[in-house]
Amino acid sequence: MVGVTSRFDSSVYAHRLAAAAAATAEAGLAGMVITPGYDLRYLIGSRAQTFERLTALVLPASGRPTMVVPRLELAALRESAVADLGVAVRDWVDGEDPYSLVGEALGGAPAAVAVTDSMAALHLLPLAAVLGATPVLATAVLRDLRMIKDAAEVDALRKAGAAIDRVHARVPEFLVPGRTEADVAADIAEAIVSEGHSEVAFIIVGSGPNGADPHHECSDRELARGDIVVVDIGGPFEPGYHSDSTRTYSLGEPNAEVAQRYSALQHAQRAAVASVRPGMTAEQVDAAARDVLAAAGLAEYFVHRTGHGIGLSVHEEPYIVAGNDVVLSAGMAFSVEPGIYFPGQWGARIEDIVLVTADGVESLNNRPHDLVVVPV
Repeated sequence: MVGVTSRFDSSVYAHRLAAAAAATAEAGLAGMVITPGYDLRYLIGSRAQTFERLTALVLPASGRPTMVVPRLELAALRESAVADLGVAVRDWVDGEDPYSLVGEALGGAPAAVAVTDSMAALHLLPLAAVLGATPVLATAVLRDLRMIKDAAEVDALRKAGAAIDRVHARVPEFLVPGRTEADVAADIAEAIVSEGHSEVAFIIVGSGPNGADPHHECSDRELARGDIVVVDIGGPFEPGYHSDSTRTYSLGEPNAEVAQRYSALQHAQRAAVASVRPGMTAEQVDAAARDVLAAAGLAEYFVHRTGHGIGLSVHEEPYIVAGNDVVLSAGMAFSVEPGIYFPGQWGARIEDIVLVTADGVESLNNRPHDLVVVPV
């Protein structure tokens, strides 16, 4: 599905480049060197891939950005915004030293530079030798920019959320006793794409005891009457912004213990979402969910953080976890997904993507949070 919708308007990337250069200068760095990955896509809309030949955006704290790219990979820039942004292109051929081109684009002198955290070591080491200094990670420089979603990103995330809601609406028809988790996952994969995603990012179908493994994927286990089934699914929606939503299903009416414990999970997820607003910290949102489950005697069964940021990457900052004192600001988007897991028995999780607004929170997923009872 990559094509006319594979990136935003070039003005979006122009603003990001300017903001990134300003953040680089504020950090006291000479520039950033960004190889293919989510940071490069964020800054110029490029989906170039990493190879043994260096492709890199060189973004100085001041001055014109430069794209260093192998001549045989020039075509990979066509879908990006490079041509509209005034970025210089320095192509190179085998036998030339691309790292010296990076150094020249940064001014030639030894320089303090930040690099993307996805840069391969085979590029990092020769680049450090040319620069005369060990680079630092660009994560700290780009963190605040990528955490605060702009209007175009919010629109894409809303569309992704609505698309995955439509998939969850179809899941009960796939949950038939005797079918395997893999059978169900195959149907869900087809639905994820047919409902508008460009591809599948992940599918978890955890039935019965498999539901107690938060990162179970799917297996040849056959669904059975009485199973509790965790379904956690998501994928990118062009131009590459992800959905991620979990709902829990019961094949037939659940027993009283399951219903009681699931009710506590609902209250925990609701409390965490209700706590989201500017000025709160990430760890306070985590505590809002955790405190409810602790009061219900279920604290030991909640074994992961409450959430993670989302955007071009399924997992990115801010992380909603104890110890993270990042203050929430309007434009942040992240999951709220408390879960309870009983090894060898069953598990349950409720997950929505939420957006911090100027005065509160907006949920980008709107399927009911009840334990979905599938008649069998």
